[in-house]
Amino acid sequence: MAPFNFTHSDASTFILMGIPGLEAAHIWISIPFFTFYIISLLGNFMVLCVVGKEQTLQKPMYLLLCMLALTDIATPTFVVPKALGIFWFNLKGITVTGCLTQMFFLHTISVMHSSTLVTMAFDRYVAVCNPLRYATILSNAQIAKLGLAGLIRAVLFILPLPLLLSQQPFCANRIIPHTQCEHIALEKMVCGHIRVSRIYGSVLMFIIIGFDLMFIALSYGLIIRAVLRISSHKAHQKALNTCTTHICVMLTYYTPTFFSILTHHFGQGIAPYVHIILADLYLLIPPMLNPIIYGVKTKELRDKVVKYTCRSSADTKFTQSSADTRDDIFSGLQCPSGNCQIVREHVNQH
Repeated sequence: MAPFNFTHSDASTFILMGIPGLEAAHIWISIPFFTFYIISLLGNFMVLCVVGKEQTLQKPMYLLLCMLALTDIATPTFVVPKALGIFWFNLKGITVTGCLTQMFFLHTISVMHSSTLVTMAFDRYVAVCNPLRYATILSNAQIAKLGLAGLIRAVLFILPLPLLLSQQPFCANRIIPHTQCEHIALEKMVCGHIRVSRIYGSVLMFIIIGFDLMFIALSYGLIIRAVLRISSHKAHQKALNTCTTHICVMLTYYTPTFFSILTHHFGQGIAPYVHIILADLYLLIPPMLNPIIYGVKTKELRDKVVKYTCRSSADTKFTQSSADTRDDIFSGLQCPSGNCQIVREHVNQH
């Protein structure tokens, strides 16, 4: 993102204020920020490690879950470290380049996340409505191609936003009352004409959220229709269970999104810190909850996580037990002076 042409303000910086109105509570607010971030990192890295190690999980559904985990790792990583720097060390300055770069990656990852949810909905549609053709329609290679297409779509859609803003002069008051550089906050810093940027942002939001949600709703509508036609109660329940997890994940993502959008457009009487906290929760809560939801609702993944966790715990106990046993042996060992160290090294090597 370095090549952006900042004709008007190359050397300028913005000031991110954190959460205005709650400055005295910044230290306390940083605790859930840090906790949510660590939990999301641990949970999503666990998903990636388990799927990567277990051959039986390397199939389309779990590859999509890995794509979701990658976006869930990236999303808070572009926000939380800077926010903690503000809360803990009062590091509020950020360059224009850094601000536009953060905005670009945040929105790109968000669009990529939405694309992944659409692909997951299509995956469940094929699994329920065309189970006999599932292996031919959605192979691992097809999932990789869909993931690449989603990434290209995200980059092409979002790249014009920082490019358009970088051509505008920024006002003298460079204070951003936020913890992050989001598009709406940066638009307010521009002193020039931003009609094109504003229209493009609104159209983009409508296309991404509108079309993606419409496709997801269509997929699950067809799934529900197919499920209702199943006569077997057991098959009926199994088909519904395959979709429940995905619906929970989509609700955790789109619900905060809608609240954030609605408060921005219709919540003029709401305190500014409410807008900021909602925007931050939108980036923090879904990445933390997604691996928990999948771990609880997906039996195959849950069993593998338990397997690796128990194995790791057992290995640790075995290693400690072996070390204690060797220490007991050496503590009671009678040997000539100077020879015990040689014996100890020989035993450790074997």
